[in-house]
Amino acid sequence: MQDVLGVVLGGGKGERLFPLTKFRSKPAVPLGGKYRLVDIPISNCLNSGINRIFVLTQFNSASLNKHVAHTYKFDMFSGGFVDILAAEQTPESSQWYQGTADAVRQSIKHFLPYGDSGLIVILSGDQLYQMDLRGLIRCHTGNGADISVAAKPVPAESAVDLGILKARPDGRVVAFKEKPRPEELATVRSDAPVDGDRAYLANMGIYVFHAKFLIKLLNESNAVDFGKELIPQSVDKYKVFSCLFDGYWEDVGTIRTFFEANLALTSSLPEFNFYDMQMPIYTHPRNLPGSKLNNCDVHQSIIADGCILNGADITHSIIGVRSRIGGGTTVKRSVIMGADRYETFEQIKENQAKQISNIGIGNHCTIINAIVDKDVRIGDNVSIINAHNLQEKDGENYYIRDGIIIIPKRVWIPSGTVI
Repeated sequence: MQDVLGVVLGGGKGERLFPLTKFRSKPAVPLGGKYRLVDIPISNCLNSGINRIFVLTQFNSASLNKHVAHTYKFDMFSGGFVDILAAEQTPESSQWYQGTADAVRQSIKHFLPYGDSGLIVILSGDQLYQMDLRGLIRCHTGNGADISVAAKPVPAESAVDLGILKARPDGRVVAFKEKPRPEELATVRSDAPVDGDRAYLANMGIYVFHAKFLIKLLNESNAVDFGKELIPQSVDKYKVFSCLFDGYWEDVGTIRTFFEANLALTSSLPEFNFYDMQMPIYTHPRNLPGSKLNNCDVHQSIIADGCILNGADITHSIIGVRSRIGGGTTVKRSVIMGADRYETFEQIKENQAKQISNIGIGNHCTIINAIVDKDVRIGDNVSIINAHNLQEKDGENYYIRDGIIIIPKRVWIPSGTVI
């Protein structure tokens, strides 16, 4: 694994996760109360013995840079690193990354100092899963593959929304179809030994290449995306193999999937296990005090570090770091991301003088089916409940996506507001 380089794709503008990506890149979006999305692929790499990792991004990368710099520090003897590679203008190219393959193509020159004789693992920055990548490496080398694709068996109803591989019993990929129509499913039903009810192999967006082969492939092709172009083009030319993964895996690239994946973490036995010490998920150590709950009712929820909750009723929700929630407030099926700082007594007095709310959630509020981003100020007697049952709307200080209300970062919701 010392000869394996990890490359995490940070994605583009993250439009499907807007407005959570209004001020940050997609990998920097908070997850599970105290983590960031980028912590998932990086932790999978570290737990698998891969400690040389590049994260490729180009939009709103400041918060991601800060998080990575403060979290992933290696001693000088290990040779390990996690570095951000943002899109840059060069004499060879003045364009932004045009897609996942183009991002790697433009960044490949930064990989070369670490040798071209090893392997490169490409990972997505917006997925929730725990995988020992050593098994993927063994699958790749054991098959003598040019390209290996991590694949998850899925049922027909899920296959129409994913890239589907058709594989022979030995795992060799013979066809690839991005989001096949229902009438096309028979042509991509896998011959590989999988569960009969899940006879379709979904492309997980995780790939293994020999470094020399990847450089050659990218130089010969004009493809800008791995899943939509480069992999399908390679099926007939090269040895492309699928490597099965049957654990929990969720693409959290949309507001709905992100919201549901977070709430799923609050179940008694969640499919994604943050408590697995054999495969821990690393993040920035904040040295925060334990959370303080005064006369609260809390059911099936996660309360992160440093929170102060007074007389609140919390059900099936994620409460992020440094959250402050006032008395008589009800939070149901919601993700509260918390705050990046505590306000001082002087700042609270200034808020009173300016007649604005403090950072946090005030008294006697009701928040249901919502995502409240960081450093939001919510006054007293506020109802965030989607009163008109809208599916999509862009409000003055809120958004509704797929029926979920999102309060963007640093917004102020005055007392008495009903959304």
